Amino acid sequence: MRIRPYSSRDGARIRDILVRSMTFTDEEIAVALDVIEEAQRHPDRDDYTIFCAQNDSEVVVGYICFGPIPMTDRSYDLYWICVDRGMKKSGIGTSLILEMESYLRKKGARHIYIDTSSTAPYDDARAFYDRRGYRAAAALPDFYMDGDDKIIYLKKLQGKGRTGCLSE
Repeated sequence: MRIRPYSSRDGARIRDILVRSMTFTDEEIAVALDVIEEAQRHPDRDDYTIFCAQNDSEVVVGYICFGPIPMTDRSYDLYWICVDRGMKKSGIGTSLILEMESYLRKKGARHIYIDTSSTAPYDDARAFYDRRGYRAAAALPDFYMDGDDKIIYLKKLQGKGRTGCLSE
């Protein structure tokens, strides 16, 4: 497996991965694809960075998208991470997260934030973030809809001070 920057030829495969994941709604998939299109339209800006994981046959099997949070001091959002449903639990997600973290450390990033849902389809994602050292920093009740809280995860890459995590 190899992690590499996104290429315009990856779009259709990423769409397939998102659809086959059976995690995201049609609206969420549309937003993910819009973000990819926005990154393609403005390659000179660093609003979105996208890396793809490809297997030995050079087929994309996962991707990650992240970017700086405007008006913050070196804080970044992980917007999307998705691995082909048939390849889950094979280390691809971990490789993508580690590649993002390495890239951001080189840029001097302080924090990475991840927003996710509290609903059952996101149970695996939340457990994955926990295993990768991200901690729930906030929960916003009924954010997405009644009964669907927004959980904000945080990982501190450098700097001093409290993390503000719920477990503190």
